[in-house]
Amino acid sequence: MNLTVFGATGGIGREIVRQALDAGHRVTAVVRDPSRFDVSAVRSDALEVFQADLRDPEGVRAAVAGRDAVLSGLGARSRKDAGVTTRLTRTVLRAMEAEGVRRLLVVSAGPVGPAAEGDGALDRAARGVVRAVLKDIYADLAEMEAELARSGTDWTSVRPPRLQDKPLTGHYRTVVGGFPRAGRFIARADVAHAMLSMTGDEGTVKQGVGVAY
Repeated sequence: MNLTVFGATGGIGREIVRQALDAGHRVTAVVRDPSRFDVSAVRSDALEVFQADLRDPEGVRAAVAGRDAVLSGLGARSRKDAGVTTRLTRTVLRAMEAEGVRRLLVVSAGPVGPAAEGDGALDRAARGVVRAVLKDIYADLAEMEAELARSGTDWTSVRPPRLQDKPLTGHYRTVVGGFPRAGRFIARADVAHAMLSMTGDEGTVKQGVGVAY
């Protein structure tokens, strides 16, 4: 497939690029600052690095035109960046709609969706604390998901719990429209793997998907 990856300099974005290239896909990695993207780590004739200002939908259109799917690792790096995910995703959506590209997968977060069925008191309490501490970030992600729902794209919102910098395992649980019971952690590499696996899965279209160990 021909894929475009936004947020390619982030932890999940880098993993999407690397794994997609390893799987034989052609990848356009969209970055604001190419100096932050370590091309040597993922060098491939199937890779294009595309510099763009994500405040400008017109400037992004060429990065998505003719692609089979778009995958986004965009997200706030800290609480002070809350709001950035919605703004940047809105740019991606406008560019995709202008070019008639439909498939989009984004990273959200577990607390944005419904709680897992059968979670115990400890998990429910922890979820409440996390939502309270990071309420601005989760409000941003919830608004991003509302933008997806209003769009004409075939979107999937992937909702992980706490992220870890650990190697790819390929072993995790997914719940369409829900969240895995007692799912507390997942590696960024496995989130990327899940997103790539869902790209051609029609059962995840216009759905939030919880993913965790």
